[in-house]
Amino acid sequence: MIERLSHERVYDGKVFDVDRDRVRMPNGRDVTVDVVRHVKSVVLIPVPEPGHVFLIRQYRYPVNRWLWELPAGSVDPGEEPEAAARRECHEEIGQVPATVIRLAAMFPTPGYCDEEMVFFRLSGLAQAAEAAAGDEDEDIEPRVFTLREARDMVRNGEITDMKTIVGLGLI
Repeated sequence: MIERLSHERVYDGKVFDVDRDRVRMPNGRDVTVDVVRHVKSVVLIPVPEPGHVFLIRQYRYPVNRWLWELPAGSVDPGEEPEAAARRECHEEIGQVPATVIRLAAMFPTPGYCDEEMVFFRLSGLAQAAEAAAGDEDEDIEPRVFTLREARDMVRNGEITDMKTIVGLGLI
């Protein structure tokens, strides 16, 4: 078992926090580990009809480019991941799902971050009665692609977002 010898919160942010811990590893060595703390998130695979998927195009400042991605978002405090998937579907593509199926849960970067991404397939999509308020930092363009088109976009480098590549592989 790992023993935590000391703990310090070195950054308190809007999207994530950073902790610096001194720990004793199973091999007996004492090391300092920086950990990005991020709440659980959901990745949506909205399927409007068999063989099709919704992707969103949005600008990502950290990489300074527009990316095609599967819709995704954070799970709010006290919210269940399935409820977050339903909410994010409404917010990001303006659709309400009849069916939400959990497919997998993964840690995208466990070497330095504790975020767990939960992947959901959403189907039976219907246009939402009213628009949802999006996040202030989002400028989203939703579009339906065939699965073949989306997978071709991965192969030719048009889709470079890892959660999207993994999600497309789950359906």
